[in-house]
Amino acid sequence: MTDETSTDSHGSFSEWIVPVAFIVPAGWVIWRVPGYIMAFGGGTDSMHIRYPVASPFDWLALILLPVLFYLGIRTVRRAGMEFEDLSVLGRVSIFIGRVTMMLVIALVAVMSFEIFMRYVVVAPTVWATELSLWIAGFIFLFSGLYAMQQRSHIRIFLVYDMLPRRGQQICDTISALLVVVFAVALIYGGFGEAYDKFLRWETFGTAFDPPIPATLKPLVLVIVTLVALQAISNLIRDWNLEPEHHSSADEIDEEEIEKLKKIIGADDDV
Repeated sequence: MTDETSTDSHGSFSEWIVPVAFIVPAGWVIWRVPGYIMAFGGGTDSMHIRYPVASPFDWLALILLPVLFYLGIRTVRRAGMEFEDLSVLGRVSIFIGRVTMMLVIALVAVMSFEIFMRYVVVAPTVWATELSLWIAGFIFLFSGLYAMQQRSHIRIFLVYDMLPRRGQQICDTISALLVVVFAVALIYGGFGEAYDKFLRWETFGTAFDPPIPATLKPLVLVIVTLVALQAISNLIRDWNLEPEHHSSADEIDEEEIEKLKKIIGADDDV
């Protein structure tokens, strides 16, 4: 599939079906992780008291996850404003980006529901605040991977633009190396804690008591690993590019401007 054809159906309703379909069993599986841990002979005493062992429905949801993930990376479409990278890792990052977009909608829905319940019905929930915090954690981590794939993380080009291409390649190599070193250090220092929190399924300690530490701590290590791999992939893919020079005009997407003009009915000469 070429980059040109990959943008043809971007924005269609069908493109968002798989990310939404992926989120549903993913949320179920995450909530039911203690059942899987106990099914394999693990789990603490409190876990055996609070949670049931995984049921056939739980295993079905677990099986659906890799299937939907594969469908997602196979069917994802690059938007006109997105970086032209449809490698396997690029597709993974873009699909996770699409999932993140759906999670933003879910976050807004949860917050809006809580506002309605709190100020209209005057019956605030005990779960909306923690659920919003939980979803926001996933969004923060996932968006970091997407930003790395899109080269949209914060970069200062003042010196970079003045260098010849060889100098830019050296800077890119140092940058990727620093990302990898940070990832290795974080995994080395945080694996034990993340592993323990996951196996004992540490919760947030509130009335709703979501497993925020048990899920986000390990996810940090997974995402930072993917970010490091994406940084290496970016370095390899961008190695033979022409020397880069940046200006404020780089932030303008002419294709998106034309689409907006058509939506609002503006003339071409406006």
